[in-house]
Amino acid sequence: MKKALITGITGQDGSYLADFLLNKGYQVWGIIRRSSSFHTGRIDHLYRDLHEEPQLRLVYGDLTDGSNLSAIVNEIRPDEIYNLGAQSHVRVSFDMPIFTVDTDALGTLRLLEAVRSSDKAVKFYQASSSEMYGKATEVPQTEMTPFYPRSPYGCAKVYSFWQTVNYREAYNLFVCNGILFNHESPRRGETFVTRKITMAATRIKCGLQSKLYLGNLDAKRDWGYAGDYVEAMWLMLQQDKPDDYVVATGESHSVREFVAEVFAYLDMDWQKYVEIDPRYFRPSEVDLLQGDASKARKVLGWKPKVTFKELARIMTDADMGIAEREKILKDHGR
Repeated sequence: MKKALITGITGQDGSYLADFLLNKGYQVWGIIRRSSSFHTGRIDHLYRDLHEEPQLRLVYGDLTDGSNLSAIVNEIRPDEIYNLGAQSHVRVSFDMPIFTVDTDALGTLRLLEAVRSSDKAVKFYQASSSEMYGKATEVPQTEMTPFYPRSPYGCAKVYSFWQTVNYREAYNLFVCNGILFNHESPRRGETFVTRKITMAATRIKCGLQSKLYLGNLDAKRDWGYAGDYVEAMWLMLQQDKPDDYVVATGESHSVREFVAEVFAYLDMDWQKYVEIDPRYFRPSEVDLLQGDASKARKVLGWKPKVTFKELARIMTDADMGIAEREKILKDHGR
């Protein structure tokens, strides 16, 4: 039985990847940060679904503690490591740049060092980001497009990308970068714009709130479904040779289009409810990201399954269920 170690297992991508790997027959280990309360909501269903010997196990650790990471890798001796842990909110990275870099950049380096010093050959996946392209010099962006990051988060991810490449070339390690463009789902964090939109729209529909405040409606992103994208991560580590791949849909849509799609699905006019709040503008904006995943399609045999319209509806349906339950509780005075 193969063992996989996932950082960021309680996040959106980590939970979908854990789902995917367990279905492949893996034993999955996840690193979680020590906290006074558990934040395992996205993976709780996996424990409920495992009736035999549990193949999902959690261990305390942190990307800011290199000795701890080495101890975990040496104890578990995984076949594959997926580094998905990060401070992943771009806007927040401007408010917390040092923490973001310590976790997202140096955290990757610490984990690469743990892999390098391990006496077992380990395949390593690094979660790179389309935010590395930032002020993109060409559209669409490919594996050969120069990076031009426009946030502390983007800069940290560029550092991690090149450290991963360097460790592959210097130490002959099987390490890969997945340059994932925006990918969303009902498990997306509530402060990310797509989830913020679907939550607000459904709550407005249910009479639980009256307005949705957003920043730049003209920013365009290549939005896919997180459940599709974790398959690409796994496929990268099943190849004969390590390499780097763009994972994207090849389409771009503005925040305005996503808002319009969600509100139209709920039979509402979005312009009656959405207002612009300057607090949500970034100090330096990324205007257009659109990926070309031709290499992933050709080499990995991967392609996205969920369309933009389907993604918006999947997220809206899930949040409508939450809003309806909230309304019932409110109506009963709870």
